[in-house]
Amino acid sequence: MMSSYRAAYSARYIVRTVGLRSLSRIPIARQLSSSKRLKSNTQEPSFFSEYKSSFDVPPPTLQLIESIPRTIIGNKVTAVGFLGKKRDVGRLRFAPLRGGSDLREIQIFSSEALSFGAWDTLEKIPTDSAVSVTGVLSQKRKGKKTSKPSQDTEEISSAPMNELEIQLESITCLNEYPADLRPLPNQTYGPQKRHLQIRFDSELRKRLQFRSKVAAFARQEFSDFQEIETPLLFKSTPEGAREFLVPTRIKGHAFGLPQSPQQYKQILMSSGVHKYIQFAKCFRDEDYRADRQPEFTQIDLEMAWSDGEDVMERVEKFIENLWEHFAKAGAVIHRALEQLPFPRLTYNEAMSFYGSDKPDLRIRGKIHPIKEIIPSDLTSMITSIQKPIIEAWKVRLDSEPWQTMKFIQGFLDSPEGEVFNKNVAGGPGVFVYDSRKPLQGLQAFGFEGAEKLQELYTEASGAEEATDMEFEDGDLLIIQAREDLPHTGGSTPLGQLRIALQKAAIKEGLLPPDRSHNFLWVTDFPLFTLDNSTEPGQGEAGFSATHHPFTAPKTADDVDMLLIDPLKVIADHYDLVLNGVELGGGSRRIHHAEMQKFILENVIKIDAERMESFSHLLEALRSACPPHAGLAIGFDRLVAMMQGRESVRDVIAFPKDKNGRDLMVKSPSKVTAEQLEQYHLGLTGDKENSSTQL
Repeated sequence: MMSSYRAAYSARYIVRTVGLRSLSRIPIARQLSSSKRLKSNTQEPSFFSEYKSSFDVPPPTLQLIESIPRTIIGNKVTAVGFLGKKRDVGRLRFAPLRGGSDLREIQIFSSEALSFGAWDTLEKIPTDSAVSVTGVLSQKRKGKKTSKPSQDTEEISSAPMNELEIQLESITCLNEYPADLRPLPNQTYGPQKRHLQIRFDSELRKRLQFRSKVAAFARQEFSDFQEIETPLLFKSTPEGAREFLVPTRIKGHAFGLPQSPQQYKQILMSSGVHKYIQFAKCFRDEDYRADRQPEFTQIDLEMAWSDGEDVMERVEKFIENLWEHFAKAGAVIHRALEQLPFPRLTYNEAMSFYGSDKPDLRIRGKIHPIKEIIPSDLTSMITSIQKPIIEAWKVRLDSEPWQTMKFIQGFLDSPEGEVFNKNVAGGPGVFVYDSRKPLQGLQAFGFEGAEKLQELYTEASGAEEATDMEFEDGDLLIIQAREDLPHTGGSTPLGQLRIALQKAAIKEGLLPPDRSHNFLWVTDFPLFTLDNSTEPGQGEAGFSATHHPFTAPKTADDVDMLLIDPLKVIADHYDLVLNGVELGGGSRRIHHAEMQKFILENVIKIDAERMESFSHLLEALRSACPPHAGLAIGFDRLVAMMQGRESVRDVIAFPKDKNGRDLMVKSPSKVTAEQLEQYHLGLTGDKENSSTQL
């Protein structure tokens, strides 16, 4: 009796010490009896045996890689992978075994005569199941198509996997593939089954492998940089875009997910780090487009004791080496870059010549001002603006005049063209050059205007591409009015129309697709931009930092201009543009604490509460922070462009949809009343749903 009492007391003490208070309230006798009852009455589920068999398989000794050492041919090996479709040839049964991140495969076969057990088991296992196979690795038998061994010593010592096969001695199913998930030929899975799309879509799988290789190459290229991870739980600061907040159990407090590691990497410059790099996760609550995701990855760089020129030179060399490396590797990029060093345009040049701050140099023909050429009655026909700027763009299409007119009319009547017709400055004026018509189709310009217009393009042709030379039949001329104001924002109406017409003409077969890669730098952005209704302002001045409020003025004269007219200050800000896509952006930073405080407090006019949110950065800069500059390359965009994909979703394993949702894991999820209470949150709006959703 005493020993039984001591045993019961000891068990009760142990339960209490590990914190299982609910169990400690149950008498020991009841706990033991419940355990016995569970053991005696519960039958082993049918799947237990299959699951337990996965513990008994030997560890794999053969990796399914491209080449396998010839020294192990003839030995018994164990390999794991997914079972492919089986086929019988006489008394032999064959199947591919696929494994590895790229699902490379090796042939396995079983002989009914030599190993009936393996033959029978192989027949019963469904295709695409996870299996472990053991057998003898051998050279494929004669009559099979195999690649000839190379004379290279390294290749002679190894054998391509397609030359080898495994004669089965045993095969174990580790996890059976269900019949209801059987893929159909060329099946496309929805986002709810993204894992199956990755597994069975070979092109998607290749793009994800390519992404991994680009990341590895980038790390190698920047090996002299120090890779540092900065926190994801940051705080809310005004950097120009909406952010995501993470509630905490501290009442009234929340983290902010970083739009970029900008402030942390500047703090690192104050910490004595010379060169910093990070594959950084960033978060922005923006409207979703093909080149945007609410969370994205960027190659984030910062260099101390440097300026913008140093950064651009280093990044340009990286891009050159990247393109050269993957061109040689036979990737989608089929040639090295031709324009080196990259051409440069100032912001004003880009906006004036191309109507965009991220020009696509594949679109031929620049924009020209023609206000002095066209008659006043034509001006009044296309715009009601009193003193407008009139601009023209001409493009040469592979079409006859009537085909060009049919194309442009169809475009402007389409939903894509509707926005251009509703331009508040007036819709576009459209002209098709036709030598059979009066004044070649330019009669609205009058005799003198038509002559001057043709002279303009003839004179420009000396420095322009062939498509911007003098008129030919079928050429399309677009004229567009806009306010006579300094450039602001990212594009002009004619610049937007230019891009849209290029895409439409390629789709209609009137222009050939151009798969070249045209990089350029756009520099000398205005330091500040007038606030608009689509982006949150940073202060009370009526304007915000164009890039972010930590960007330095370009010159000493620009520093002086801060006191006179901040909107005229030029920034040491530079964007890397590829085929009309902003691939990266950077700037020289303000490294002086008092200057940074002056811009935040006196120029942008941030209030005292918001100023306090920057106190950590100002304190870091105050500790003799060196001059520094940096840049961030959009890694998702980079890989998408290299793979010829328009959407970054095509190179991300688990992307969000156009509404910012991950439909596979069903996020974001509804918030319960208990969670709201835990985080001291309340809801406004629909009372019926207020307890379950934000």
